[in-house]
Amino acid sequence: MEILIPPVMSFMSDVMLSVLQTPVDFLELILQFGIEIPSLDQSDSCPQGDLKQLIMWGMNHNVSWSFGQSLLDMFLAPASIPCSYPGSECQTTSSVQFSHTGTSSLEIPTFILTCELQNVNQFNETLCAVILATSSQESYFLYQMCRALSTLSQTEVTQAWRNTCHMMQNIFLPLMEPCNEPVSTQSSQRIARSNLNLSELLCDYQNWTDMDGADPALVTMCSENDHEAFILAVCDNNDVMQVLVNNPNNAWVWEYCVNSSDTYIVKQYCLYNIWTFETIDPSIVTFCWNNDMERLEKLLCDSLDFFMIVFSKEENNWLKPNCTEPPLQVEINTLVAQSCKYSEWKNVRAVTTEQISLCIQNDELRFINEVCTNHTFIAAIALNSTNAWVAQYCTFSISNPPTSPPQLTTDFWCDYKKWTEISVDPSVVVLCWQYDQTGFRENVCCNTLLYQNLTLHPDNQWLFRECSDNDTVNMLAQVCVYSDWSQPTIVDMTDLALCADLDTKNFTHNVCANVTVLQNLLANLDNTWLLEHCSNLTGSGPKITGSGAGNGGNLMGFRPAEQCQYSSWALVLPDAAILALCWDYDHANFISSICNDSSILTHITQETSSLWVGTLCTTYTGPIIPSVGGSNSTQPQLCLARELIKKLNWTCSVDFSSVCQPGASQIQGLRMLLRCGIEILQPRLENLMTTKVPLVVKKATSLLVVLLLGLEESKITTVGVTENIRLSVLESMVVYMENETNFGNKHVLLQCFGKVLTSLMQTGRDVASSFFLIKEYFRIPLSNLRSVLSAADITVVREILQYYNRNHATLQLSDEYLHTMVSVLFQTHLPRDSRLFPDMGLMLALATPSDIMSMPPLQSDINALSIINLSIKNLSLVQQQAFGQWFSLSMSLPKITASGLSFIRDTGNLITYLPFQSFQYLSPAQILDGMDVLINNALGPLKQQFIAQSLIGAFSNLTTDQFRRLGNLSCLANLSQLMAYAGTEAFSVIQENIRTCVIQGVSVPSNMISLVLNASELQYPSSLTPQRVSQLAPFLPLLGSSFLQQLTSAQLMPALSTLALVAFTPAQACVIIDKISANLSLALPGSVHLSMLGSLVSGVKVETLWTLPSDVLLEALPEISLQTPGLTPPQANTIITKLFGSTSLPLWLEKVEPLLSSAPLLSVIPRVPLLLDSDSAVYTRLWNTQQAKVLFKKATDSMPSLSEKEFISLGTVALGISCTALKKMFQNMASLLPLRDILQFLRKQPVPIHTSLKKCIVEELYKFDFLLELLRDLGPQVALSLPMSTIKKFPPDKMESLRNMIVQDPHYFLQLPSTKQAVLVDKVVQRLNMYTGLYTEEEFRSLGVMATFVVDEIFLQLDRSFFVDDLEFLRGFCYNANKRDLVAAMLQEPKIFGPVRDWTSKTLNQVDRFLFFLPTESIQLIPAGLMSLERIERLFLSQQKWERGELGSLCGQKPSELFNKQQFVLQFFLGFLRVGRTTFTGLMPTCESLYVTQPAAWSIDSLRNMSPALFRRCLELIGQDPFFSAFQLSVLLTKTKEVYGMPSSFTPSVISQLGRIATQLSLEELASLRLSEIQSVLAMGAINMWTSRQLKTIFSTVLNSTRKAPSQLDSSTIVALGHIVCGIEAPVMRTLNAVEFSKAVLWLGRLRLSCSEEQLQAMIGLLSNSLSFGLVSSWGSEVFIEIGAIAAGLPDMSMSALVKEQIEGLTPLAISLIPAGKFAVVFNQAQIQIFTYEQAVAVTDTQRSALSPVQKTALSMVLNPWEDKPVDFRGRSMGVAVHPCPVFYLYSSLILLLLIS
Repeated sequence: MEILIPPVMSFMSDVMLSVLQTPVDFLELILQFGIEIPSLDQSDSCPQGDLKQLIMWGMNHNVSWSFGQSLLDMFLAPASIPCSYPGSECQTTSSVQFSHTGTSSLEIPTFILTCELQNVNQFNETLCAVILATSSQESYFLYQMCRALSTLSQTEVTQAWRNTCHMMQNIFLPLMEPCNEPVSTQSSQRIARSNLNLSELLCDYQNWTDMDGADPALVTMCSENDHEAFILAVCDNNDVMQVLVNNPNNAWVWEYCVNSSDTYIVKQYCLYNIWTFETIDPSIVTFCWNNDMERLEKLLCDSLDFFMIVFSKEENNWLKPNCTEPPLQVEINTLVAQSCKYSEWKNVRAVTTEQISLCIQNDELRFINEVCTNHTFIAAIALNSTNAWVAQYCTFSISNPPTSPPQLTTDFWCDYKKWTEISVDPSVVVLCWQYDQTGFRENVCCNTLLYQNLTLHPDNQWLFRECSDNDTVNMLAQVCVYSDWSQPTIVDMTDLALCADLDTKNFTHNVCANVTVLQNLLANLDNTWLLEHCSNLTGSGPKITGSGAGNGGNLMGFRPAEQCQYSSWALVLPDAAILALCWDYDHANFISSICNDSSILTHITQETSSLWVGTLCTTYTGPIIPSVGGSNSTQPQLCLARELIKKLNWTCSVDFSSVCQPGASQIQGLRMLLRCGIEILQPRLENLMTTKVPLVVKKATSLLVVLLLGLEESKITTVGVTENIRLSVLESMVVYMENETNFGNKHVLLQCFGKVLTSLMQTGRDVASSFFLIKEYFRIPLSNLRSVLSAADITVVREILQYYNRNHATLQLSDEYLHTMVSVLFQTHLPRDSRLFPDMGLMLALATPSDIMSMPPLQSDINALSIINLSIKNLSLVQQQAFGQWFSLSMSLPKITASGLSFIRDTGNLITYLPFQSFQYLSPAQILDGMDVLINNALGPLKQQFIAQSLIGAFSNLTTDQFRRLGNLSCLANLSQLMAYAGTEAFSVIQENIRTCVIQGVSVPSNMISLVLNASELQYPSSLTPQRVSQLAPFLPLLGSSFLQQLTSAQLMPALSTLALVAFTPAQACVIIDKISANLSLALPGSVHLSMLGSLVSGVKVETLWTLPSDVLLEALPEISLQTPGLTPPQANTIITKLFGSTSLPLWLEKVEPLLSSAPLLSVIPRVPLLLDSDSAVYTRLWNTQQAKVLFKKATDSMPSLSEKEFISLGTVALGISCTALKKMFQNMASLLPLRDILQFLRKQPVPIHTSLKKCIVEELYKFDFLLELLRDLGPQVALSLPMSTIKKFPPDKMESLRNMIVQDPHYFLQLPSTKQAVLVDKVVQRLNMYTGLYTEEEFRSLGVMATFVVDEIFLQLDRSFFVDDLEFLRGFCYNANKRDLVAAMLQEPKIFGPVRDWTSKTLNQVDRFLFFLPTESIQLIPAGLMSLERIERLFLSQQKWERGELGSLCGQKPSELFNKQQFVLQFFLGFLRVGRTTFTGLMPTCESLYVTQPAAWSIDSLRNMSPALFRRCLELIGQDPFFSAFQLSVLLTKTKEVYGMPSSFTPSVISQLGRIATQLSLEELASLRLSEIQSVLAMGAINMWTSRQLKTIFSTVLNSTRKAPSQLDSSTIVALGHIVCGIEAPVMRTLNAVEFSKAVLWLGRLRLSCSEEQLQAMIGLLSNSLSFGLVSSWGSEVFIEIGAIAAGLPDMSMSALVKEQIEGLTPLAISLIPAGKFAVVFNQAQIQIFTYEQAVAVTDTQRSALSPVQKTALSMVLNPWEDKPVDFRGRSMGVAVHPCPVFYLYSSLILLLLIS
């Protein structure tokens, strides 16, 4: 490009570059030394920089600043109004600033650039460091200077800089001082109407006190353009003010002065003590009423003399002071309770008439029932003539009793939405205030328009006081004073924008629809955004009346060329609005056409409203020269600037009209000429100059701007630098932000210059990308988000929140980003400025407990509480509890008790989540009033119990409706409280509530069940009606099989639909089915009877199921699968075996799916090809592992290697992949992305992954370097299978990921062996650095289910305040023996509940099941009066509920661990353990009590002494208890024989109920049993306590009863045999049907069988039959998984030959059953190494002791991989040194001698 440049221009460019470069570099160096640029320190923090520092930073980071146009605007700005000094000696322009440019409200710390800096920047931070480092000598002068500076110390450099600064200041300062002519102080695009030196010319305030006063137009102009002087000379001068306000056209001056100096004016003029009849001025009264109403109104109400003075003037009659007190909120309930204590009305004289009236009005029913019926009292009170009416009232009311008065509802009266459309009576306003304060504040106080309309009525003036605490109303009322805006005044742009956004309706009415106000505001061109804004709000904007109206003009569409038709004004005067608009927006033409035409000007100024035109035009017209004919004319002037432009043939955008008017400044013309020349020549010069010159010029302009900013801040110059460069800075920043890829630079901008950028954005609305800065905050990398966002200014934060609220649906932000952002907002910014909270509603769901607890005290802020109440129901329980904890910080006992009855309703949903320590302070009256709020929220059991017992215990007159609303909470009350309602109408509702509790599974104490069950009717079950049977259905399981036996089919059939929903035991269901079987036709095609049975299906006999057609079974299966309890194993086996035998299986496999996992493998194998070919959904079925394996093998026969897509397409069948196939697939992929997809696919499968597959995945992934990157994709199933040697090396972020996985899905963690759980948690705690200090609530919650698995030393440091506040939450966790002891000790600490002997009922309610953790010594100290049977039963129920819950069922805690403690509690407090008592014959348990507690917890004597009828009902419950000793069982058997007779007479139903009691039967008695039904066999086979002789006897009894040979037994019968199979002798066992046995092995393999090795080998023989699974050597892992424990019977040779895939299928149960000697022989160390962790854990101590050292080491490596012991499994251990013993040397010597000999 440079080749094309002419040599001359190239030479000139070089000269210009050499001339500019050195001064520019010199100036840059000086500024770099003098201006410190903010930067991030090591803690990622920095001070906020100002605009100078931002520009300097940008120059160092390649920001393309473009300040050329801005500099032209500063120095060569076009002016629409010429200078108009009276004389010709000054022709320059003086810009009087009219518009308020909207300075930023941000307090940005400004770095003042002065010559007195104490310490300049370091040498290394300047340009010199780069020059010397690169040895660049492009500028010889600069290089030498830098070399010289490098030799100076920091102090010397500072001194040199200061001297240079002073020298430059002395040189340039005189050049910057103003001349005698007015200097432009600020260039603006909008110039005021007048450009005069007002204080010297027109605004001569001293002369305004003349009688004639000042021209109103002149007053207006001075107030606009000479604001400060006007305030001092007019507002603060009483004399001038009095003169001005005498003219009605100046009435606005009052409001103007108030807006400028309200306090001063009020104090000066509102001196009420000097007001007299003669001196009072109505205008001053109006002013004081508007600005000092409270004080003036109080004086008017308190002083009659003052009242008379004010109203002596008729002009003041508009005043309507409200001298009544604001309506008080009357606590009518409290007043009635205090006044209407009829039992105390004994002294007739003490009862007043007012008291009687109050009680009749508000307590009418009680008054009639208790007072009117007392004739003596009525007669006595009627003696007083004033009370005679009472007797008449009572006489009438007794004969005509009133109905219950309807409750006052505010829904109709307080429909606030309609209030904006109708006139509301003040009495209705008072009513809604009294009864709906929360809604009133939200809908009236916070609705500006409605609030203002209501307060116009004099009777509603009290609203000013009551709504005064509303921040928004206050703020808008103070800021949006639209009445002031109608007068010429300066309105802050920030205030203007606030009103436009928050007070839209009033803004539209008072601004957009008001031409005068809009015109005044548009005088500041920074407010031009109002045009578009008002156009959007109104559709077209305010119409212009007059001449403009015909054209449909408006301010938004104002067209001067069309509407400023000056030629027509001579005939038709223009409208005042058009006149002003043409003056403002067509200034030059207005002057030339109107001001220079005296006839039109005279015509216009005839109107008073247009006088200002004449005043202003005189300043623009030249001297009037008399013409020859005597008329006046204006001498035309030559426009030099325009002529020069024409001669130079320049075409530019500059408008020369303003400088070509008469009186225009020639200097201004020169400026315009220069600006045009620059515009023309700049592009040409840039094309001719070398590329370096524009760069240097740009740098020079940037440095000049920095210098000017420094000078302006030091008040040396006033050229409006900031305002002029604002847009340029923002535009450059937008481009830079879009193109910059290095976040480090963006980081500095956002954190160090956020304030200054925000301030620049706030000063106007004319930046197209106004949100560019805010958008960048949503692009911050997560690692930097916290530091950047924490340093943001509050204004920036508010913008971020508002942007997020508008765009949250489209913003794609990660969860980590959102949580970090919310954490910073809650913990950093909200405490600084609580006004942010209204914008944070959407973020409540993302807040953590620590975020919530860091909130400022907003508990008394109605708006904040409203936002929380609206969101709290959708939050998690942890978040709800955190909000409750935060709210409790302000809820002390005195505050709660001092609050009114409506405290709960006023507070809303939030109060529900108070910690119980605060919640328990609520009074019963408050709870009753706010019951709806409490019930509609999720209450914990403890709070539910507190509410129920508080309400029902405190009030004995609760209504039926209140009990219905209480619902299930009634079941938590004490029985004695409920019994108080016996015989009342409410008692039936109580009974129904209890019945509902039982139906919904809510456990209740036994004595509460007695409220529903009528003991007399239960004695004769056959007398019950079907309806009553249906009502009793939920309680029938408690009544036992004996009760059901006494019911008839006629009673049961009508209630069948209800009975089908009740969870009966199989034995009970069998009784019912037997009763109604005659009325059922189960086998008929299309019959729906089987599906109608519901839970009763478990009572259908297996023999019956065999006879049913397949279509009947298929029709009922969907319903059957939903029942709990469902089918018994023999039933499931029967149905699935029958259906899998059909060739139509694929057609209806979907219906069989609920039982699919119960399908025997032997039934599935033959159907595999059919399933793969015909079942389109085969890859989505819920197959178990062994089924998936056979399907996978067949499906992949033709696939030599699996691709990612092929593997994923297999769906649930993919879980059957072998380790070999998985290894090959992983090797083929060997990259991160496909493996991630595979792992995510496996993690989402609906069936669990087999342990061997999990181990295989881990081993294969361990070979890749990116294992840790896949951690999240592994899921908890596989991640928890990682060896501890890997887990303990996790970095903190990976350990955090593992912690999150466990917390979110604790199921798999709880299934780990206890040792691995403890080690894993220990590693997590170590890595997260939680070993020291207090164990805080945040740490506890962060660990989730692992929180109680920490070591005891950490648990002992648990935060006690958290412990006591969240005791109910803590009760849900798992606790081992040590932790239970620690919890017990904590409970008895003085700061918790103190000594046990001091505990109260409330304490026991909180402790709940933790009571069983106490040592027996402490339990005995509990006050006996508190431990009733009802409480003991509730404790048992609580423990049972936890054990059956999601966590308790997985905790691995054996029921026996706490049984002894539970037994002790029951027997000690019920008196069974009294010293000296050998037997106890008093208290006998009911079946209900046994069901609630546990039969074995009661003394054996109490059970033995039960009545026969009661024992029959409880037999099944007693027989199933696992805690009875052999002696106790023998006692119970004796009792059973007493009730039922000899065992030979036991019916199948009785046998099914015996349970463990049957183990005490002798061999002869066992042989006499009738075991012909599979149900009876199933009950006997489920018991694992039989001796081998008993088992043989039972099996023989089964054969004798069924009259079948062993070979005739089908699979369902074998399944029912269960443990009884071990009673089959080995030779007999070999005669069993191999196929039927193989179909039953799925169930048998899950039992810990007590069979001998010979019996197990016989079973293996059956399974290895050619018709079964074939030879053992051909078995895959699927067969070993299927046969389970029976694999322990493999012969030694077969077991020792097992390969890896087969060992993977061995179940832990099978391994534990292998004899110890055999185990040591058959498994070598290499095979043991293949074990999974679960298999290794199953090895018993006996088996381990029989192993060799090498085998033990191999086993240890599986169990403890974290020890990293290197082991050589080929025969020796690398970790254990093996040394020959001395005998070895002796034997070696002997052998050597023998060989030699």
